[in-house]
Amino acid sequence: MKTKYNWTRIKSDYNGNPRFVISWLDFGVKSYDAALKLARTIGGKKFHNRQYGGGIVFQSYSLPDTEAAIDRVVGGAA
Repeated sequence: MKTKYNWTRIKSDYNGNPRFVISWLDFGVKSYDAALKLARTIGGKKFHNRQYGGGIVFQSYSLPDTEAAIDRVVGGAA
């Protein structure tokens, strides 16, 4: 599946739902805090892990739908 952003698949959550991490830089804002604030409006959370600094995690069964949501909030912030 071709996606717009560079997603990293991580371990599923406790209930078995798929989770993916994206870099905050893909949000096109000047700070991690600003990207996290935008991501939280669509269900994103801070990714607490040393292997991926500055990551935002999303629970998603459809990455194209998640990317469309990201584009909406990023476009609205510009």
